[in-house]
Amino acid sequence: MQKPRLVTLLLVFALVLTSVFASVFAMEHGLPEVDPLEYTEGDIITAGSSTVFPLSERMAELWTDAGGVAPSIASIGSGAGFERFCVEGETDISNASRAIKDSERESCAAIGREPIEFRVGTDALAVTVSAANDFVSDVTMEELAMIFSSADTWSDVRAEWPDEAIQRFIPGTDSGTFDYFVEEVFDEDEEPILSANPQLSEDDNVLVQGITGSSYAIGFFGYAYYVENQNTLNILNIEGIEANAQTTDDGSYPLARPLFIYSDAGVMAEKPQVTAFINFYLSHVNDEVIDVGYFPAAPSALDAAKRAFLDATIGGM
Repeated sequence: MQKPRLVTLLLVFALVLTSVFASVFAMEHGLPEVDPLEYTEGDIITAGSSTVFPLSERMAELWTDAGGVAPSIASIGSGAGFERFCVEGETDISNASRAIKDSERESCAAIGREPIEFRVGTDALAVTVSAANDFVSDVTMEELAMIFSSADTWSDVRAEWPDEAIQRFIPGTDSGTFDYFVEEVFDEDEEPILSANPQLSEDDNVLVQGITGSSYAIGFFGYAYYVENQNTLNILNIEGIEANAQTTDDGSYPLARPLFIYSDAGVMAEKPQVTAFINFYLSHVNDEVIDVGYFPAAPSALDAAKRAFLDATIGGM
């Protein structure tokens, strides 16, 4: 066998062993421990989903309390977050309440980035009304589509409901929550919901204020914002199914969805504080995700995130 070919085969074999080691390590031992006190310099720039924002904010607080450099986190919507990550190249981590689109991957490739996906939790998209609303507790997917598009009054949806105008409060079009709702309820056609003249905001707290302001209002956002305001909001069952840990895990709740953060191997190699923070995030997220107001990702999904992290960083480690 020629020597160059032997060297090539040995390198390939080494890479395979590295990948196997990373997978076994992630599944059996978790990620290597990191000490935030060793990462007190540089910056960690994060932006994206308003849904993922409370979870990333919690992880950043824990990291900073342990001595690490404080990450910056901007709540601007998943789409706007990918714009900053893949087009402008300004951020190190992109928070997202939906998977990255092919067009966004292409934009990343154009600036030399290859997004790595890390699953960090599960959300039950919460369709909510004011606690003062005493007539809606459960809707079908078909009724949901009517409420957010063609129906003018509640009685247009069900005759026994009040003959009062529906007031709609929804996330802005840069939001992954908006994208997900349109995909699930309107088969990716955003025209019906936008034609209904809803009140839009990228700030979920603004939506909460709008919904709580009228017993005839309705809106949707990440489950954590419902949990934070459950004294003034009611969450609706969808198709008779309540949003909870079991129904989001088994997928029976119709509006259950994954939550992600994204980064890039080049960014992580250049900025060790980013690598360490993602390690910390993946290692501790399941200790915090329920308290924040979401549900844990399936163990297999979190293991896959840890394997992806090790595949991207094992050489440097």
